Amino acid sequence: MTSYGWWLILFAIVYTLGLILAGQISRKKAKTGYFVGGRKFNKWIVAFCITGLFSGSTFISIVELSYLSGISAIWYGVAETTQILIIAFLIIGPFREKLVVTVSGMIGDRYGRTALGIGGVITAFAFPMWSVATAIAFASAVHVFTGFSLTLSVAFTALLLYLYLQAGGMWSIAFTQTMNFVVFGIMFVIGIIAFFINPGVAGLQAFAASNPAMFQLDSVGIQVIVAWFGTFLVNVILAQAAFQMSLSCRTPEEGQKGLKLAVVFGIPFILFGALFGISAAIVVPDSSLGLVALPQYLMEVLPAPLVGLFFLGIWACALSWGAPCQFSGATSLGKDVGSAINPAATSDQLVKYTKRSLLMLTVLMIIFGMARTEQSAWWNVLAWTMRNSATFAPVVAVLFWRLATKEAVVGSMVVGFLSGFIWYHLGGWLPNEFYLNIHPVWVGMSANVGTLVLISLAQNAGNLNINFSSVNVRKGYAAFGLAVLLLAGLIVQFQEIHQSGLLGIFSFSIIISLFIASIIFIPGTREETDSHVKQKIAGTKSN
Repeated sequence: MTSYGWWLILFAIVYTLGLILAGQISRKKAKTGYFVGGRKFNKWIVAFCITGLFSGSTFISIVELSYLSGISAIWYGVAETTQILIIAFLIIGPFREKLVVTVSGMIGDRYGRTALGIGGVITAFAFPMWSVATAIAFASAVHVFTGFSLTLSVAFTALLLYLYLQAGGMWSIAFTQTMNFVVFGIMFVIGIIAFFINPGVAGLQAFAASNPAMFQLDSVGIQVIVAWFGTFLVNVILAQAAFQMSLSCRTPEEGQKGLKLAVVFGIPFILFGALFGISAAIVVPDSSLGLVALPQYLMEVLPAPLVGLFFLGIWACALSWGAPCQFSGATSLGKDVGSAINPAATSDQLVKYTKRSLLMLTVLMIIFGMARTEQSAWWNVLAWTMRNSATFAPVVAVLFWRLATKEAVVGSMVVGFLSGFIWYHLGGWLPNEFYLNIHPVWVGMSANVGTLVLISLAQNAGNLNINFSSVNVRKGYAAFGLAVLLLAGLIVQFQEIHQSGLLGIFSFSIIISLFIASIIFIPGTREETDSHVKQKIAGTKSN
């Protein structure tokens, strides 16, 4: 093991042990709020939590992507920032009022135990994919500095994560995210020092002249950029780990302020991620893995203690993303699936189920790392594809469509999940090339929406409350008109749209527009509508 390895392991273990000790203290608070921290977070805790969650993972993904594709990687960060803003302005208030803990729990509350169990399992198994995506960055450094295999390094990272996570629930995560914020600052300072030593401004300018493609804003590919934005926008109502932290706030207003602060705090992660990734590409140009090239680059320019501190920051990124993801996934598996299997389970039993689920998801995370110890951004998008393809339409139905049935929700979850999974398989599980040039996320979510609508309409045929004349349906006509325009554009420009990789999002946009129109034109059955009107009349009279 090199001196770099000793410093890295020392810093990571000491830091993690400190967090574990703090987690033991957090147990006292965890007893009154294991899953949502007793809903006592202020705006600063929410800001630190969300910054660590999103910006930590964004930084790692951008470092990797910018090493391979250049500055176009910043679109990944812009897409994720857009998601945070939408959650802040549109989602945090309504979800806080509903006291949402998990997305799968919200689905189960409306559509029953089967939907709760399926949603919980799919959601839970997606989270270790997100966790391994960031763990790979720290594991890559362990691999380079110690000589351990990349797989063994991922296992070591996962076990460190587990040892910390079992401590004190959401309060432990809140403390971790706050401490990680300090470590991020140290990492940025060291990274800037490395940049000025080599390659420096002159080296960056020379590289731009000889490799102009690395400085094109679309070099990563239009389809990939569109997939990032589309996935993050759809993820707005499905961002379970973000909800679990931000909805632990005292009030919706406090949570909204925290999310806005997180957007500001996240800007350096995007800019420095691109800078450090391109710097590694200049100094270590021959690596196929950007996350392996980064430690090799820093070894070229910095002494071992500083390199160890920099990668303590990477470990903080892994903790900031991986810890909430593993905890949120364990909540879905332990609390939601546990409730589906054992409806009579007590709160203490659900906490026990969740802690056992943490161990199970840690093992799963190690298996994922063994299966594909590379391309962290690929793991992120795969997880979004699988989770969103199952839960997107059911969550929309919970919020907006009384007509949706239990059978339709369960069917849409199964069909959507399998469609996205099979499409990835048909494309050979490649990160940037897809079967028929259509990204699996659009296939899965289209199948998810289409299945829910068709089954719901079929089951309620003959009893539908169809309304095309009310003032309230203007938005339905607008949605239907948008679907027609998109379809016409798709027919006229089919070849160009397909070649550019936009066929998937065009098709999904048409389907989602028709979904919106269906929700507005057919809000429910006639009995439900009559009952709803009577309740409103009764409420008006009582007032």
